[in-house]
Amino acid sequence: MKSKLVILIAKQFFKKTFITKGLLVLLFIYLAVLGYVTANSWAAFEKKHHSVEHHQESSRKSWDENPDKHPHRMAHFGSFVFRAQHPLSIFDSGLESFTGNSIFLESHRQNTANFSEASLSTGLVRFGDLNITMLLQLILPLIIFFLGYAAITSEKENGTIKIIYIQGAGIKEILLGKSLGLFLVSSLFFLPSLFSLWGISFIENDTINSAITTRSLLITVSYILFYMILCCVTVVFSGKSQNSNKALLSLLSVWLLFFIIVPKMAQVVGNSIYPNLSKIEFKAAIEEEVSKIGDSHDPDDPYFNSLRDSVLKVHKVTNIKDLPFNYSGFVMSKGEEQSSTIYNNQHKKLINTYKKQNSISNGLVLLNPYLAIKNLSMSFSGTDFDTYVNFLSQTEKYRYKQSQYMNKLQMKFISNKATSSEGKINVIDRSYWKSAPKFSYRYIPIQKIIKNQLLAISTLFFWLLLVLILITKYSKRFKII
Repeated sequence: MKSKLVILIAKQFFKKTFITKGLLVLLFIYLAVLGYVTANSWAAFEKKHHSVEHHQESSRKSWDENPDKHPHRMAHFGSFVFRAQHPLSIFDSGLESFTGNSIFLESHRQNTANFSEASLSTGLVRFGDLNITMLLQLILPLIIFFLGYAAITSEKENGTIKIIYIQGAGIKEILLGKSLGLFLVSSLFFLPSLFSLWGISFIENDTINSAITTRSLLITVSYILFYMILCCVTVVFSGKSQNSNKALLSLLSVWLLFFIIVPKMAQVVGNSIYPNLSKIEFKAAIEEEVSKIGDSHDPDDPYFNSLRDSVLKVHKVTNIKDLPFNYSGFVMSKGEEQSSTIYNNQHKKLINTYKKQNSISNGLVLLNPYLAIKNLSMSFSGTDFDTYVNFLSQTEKYRYKQSQYMNKLQMKFISNKATSSEGKINVIDRSYWKSAPKFSYRYIPIQKIIKNQLLAISTLFFWLLLVLILITKYSKRFKII
């Protein structure tokens, strides 16, 4: 392969495309929309970030300032946990609009995340947010198709392809040169978007455990591979088409099928094959399981009566008042342990159902590079489904530890002679509330994200290798002369 010819053809295509007025107008409009979207997303992130910090501090302050009281009352007082957005959500909002951002944590009860943006907005938000990735994943591919659909067909229609061929440029060099030229033109559009990404990285790099620089680097590499694939595919279609109109129609069909129809259909099929429980059905299933095992709040429950007898026998006493710890706190801890196990099992089943629904889309990743870049962009931006599930898992672990901490305080400091949680003698000092650990969310490690998205990463390299093979090995089959 003559690399100098490839570069020369690429330069010629870039100059020819760049001087057209239509490109400059399109580029100006794109950059204007990009600037607006970036500024709007940044402002929304800052507003929400400060709101989350404010409410989280207020919730903790309310918890710390509680007066001396019975530990079990404090356990039911509960606290709120708010989900802080990853800074790269400015770049890719992913599922942020559809997932709840706050959870009320209390003893014996697991609450769901509430107050998602979609639930508080009109139905228009379900069509998708206007953000940077929407421009990169849907609009820019369409622009690339419009810029490159006539890359080869125009040369055939003008007869200049014969002149280029006679001067020593083989079909392989022409296709690679046009692909490289189209990639250089498209870089005028996607590089400013990636500059916005790195601007976010440098400004918000102090975020704890976000690994934002590494994430930004992986996002950048992923998008570059994605656009290289698109440019090569565009030129291949242009080379195989008889004229420019057919090339454009074919590329528009590809965009409509792979970028719109297939992703939406995959979601619909997944929901149909693997239906999930509603919120009411999910709670009912948990309550049914709890009722089968035993209710720690029911003094006549057979299971806990049996537990009481066994505890009395072990400690060689006949009355719970003679136990060296508060028996009610012990019962509450066992009840918490059982209810948490039941909830975690049911929640795991629900999450597995959602994963099965997503498996339809994930299974099509190898056939559709758009799904690959979409999954990678959300994962590295911390706005995907796995990140949300990770947040729910961490909050439940925190809730369980907090509840059991209160139960241990009751077992240690409250007398068995206490008949209720009321009265000044049935309380402990407020300093124990402040000593309870604060909630600190940990983002998913980069290594785990790469492992989860290994198929999507492999897909981009596979497609790039595939289109290069098509160009280098089978270029003689393209009827471009």
